[in-house]
Amino acid sequence: MDWNFIFFANSALLGIGLAMDAFSVSIVNALSEPNMKPQRQCLIAGVYAFFQFMMPMIGWLCVHWVAETFKAFQKFIPWIALILLLFIGVKMIVESIQSKEKNCGETQNESARSLAFGALLIQGIATSIDALSVGFTIAEYGLCMAIVASLIIAAVTFGICMTGLLIGKAASQKLSSRAQILGGTILIFIGLEIFVRGVFFN
Repeated sequence: MDWNFIFFANSALLGIGLAMDAFSVSIVNALSEPNMKPQRQCLIAGVYAFFQFMMPMIGWLCVHWVAETFKAFQKFIPWIALILLLFIGVKMIVESIQSKEKNCGETQNESARSLAFGALLIQGIATSIDALSVGFTIAEYGLCMAIVASLIIAAVTFGICMTGLLIGKAASQKLSSRAQILGGTILIFIGLEIFVRGVFFN
């Protein structure tokens, strides 16, 4: 593979395809936190972009160093994504119901903080773990080209996630207290979609 337009276009298209799950989860996060500040938006999009950079690189290294082991692990990827997103989605729904019962705004703020730290990292892994398979797609690249391709994927992911956050923030003002329940439900459906796609269409 040469440093040409096709290389950059392929990398950007890979980024768009891989970022769709992170885009959806970005909307969910903004629905749950309608007063999200720009710094927080950059943090969330940056975490997703970081994992979308790391996963193809890890996949590339696995192809070149431990290909057989990685192939055996690959079948578990949809299960991992499903479990992680189901956990976060159900947690969000339960916390929203408990918050309504207590009628306490402070609980919602605590939930938003939890999402920004612990759950955010889990989301980043869950929405990018299928990008490990991109390691096979870019296996013919040298190390430098693999890094550049992964950086392009990360940059595309960042931009798409920022868009998702803005969409979710705008929608959350209309959905009000139902936003977190909707967000948790969306996460569950994303997990199921990743699972079905990985198990039945690969």
